[in-house]
Amino acid sequence: MTDSVLREQLVKLLRGGEARVKAETALADVNPKLRNVRPGADVHSVWEVLEHLRIAQEDILRYTLDPSWKSPEWPEGYWPTRTESVTDAMWQASVDGFATGLEELIKLIQDSEVDLTAKVPHGDWRTYLRQILLVADHNAYHLGQIVQTRKLLGDWRG
Repeated sequence: MTDSVLREQLVKLLRGGEARVKAETALADVNPKLRNVRPGADVHSVWEVLEHLRIAQEDILRYTLDPSWKSPEWPEGYWPTRTESVTDAMWQASVDGFATGLEELIKLIQDSEVDLTAKVPHGDWRTYLRQILLVADHNAYHLGQIVQTRKLLGDWRG
């Protein structure tokens, strides 16, 4: 496989739409009244999962690019603090932050100067490819949770 084919496939994997829902679709038209509703005691709200996605993706990306990056404490630093309401501004900031981080990761993939199989200089055994696949795997899992939560809330038209 050529390097360009690998990069193209990684971008498709991150953007979704082939074997899983795209992030834009999973997050489209979420009823504002249901964004922060938990459909069950052990089920996170759509907003909580989205914020977790944004935080984790940002952590993985920053860790990969910045040797001085300090990851949040696990697990509390990777989940938002419970809140009674999610404002439109909070929702939009989370959606925008997730999308911006994803596009930054895609730019990293598309940078032919980056050897995807090389170890991250400060990342012990971790390679750029491993970090990219970690984000893709994590995002796919939690985007599926968002769809399931929306179905449980009667807010899915997909």
